[in-house]
Amino acid sequence: MEESKKRLRKRILLSVVVLLTVIAVASMISGYKTYAQQSTQPSTAGAVTQKDTSAVKFGFIAAAVAFGMGALGAGIAIANVGAAAMGAVAEKPEIAGQALIFIALAEGLVVFGFITALMILGKV
Repeated sequence: MEESKKRLRKRILLSVVVLLTVIAVASMISGYKTYAQQSTQPSTAGAVTQKDTSAVKFGFIAAAVAFGMGALGAGIAIANVGAAAMGAVAEKPEIAGQALIFIALAEGLVVFGFITALMILGKV
């Protein structure tokens, strides 16, 4: 069981690293194309430029990462806390209320990620 947890953690870490690498490479390519387009085209006053749309893209990516990481962290926390809480409730049923409080605290991570994503989207 312990070996499967280690493999799962390695896979999750590898997935996160690959995802962030792909996002970084894509944003660099997009930024280079945007820079090349701006240097060849004259900008007009009051028009939306490519730089503005690039900032919007990064805002959306930041909101998605904030919510996604919050959800991933909450899932891992609930898995660990829930297993320990249910084991404790099996031994001592009168602490079920306290166990639910700890699970709800771990669930709060999703709420924080969601609020952060909404705040980022409000600025975009």
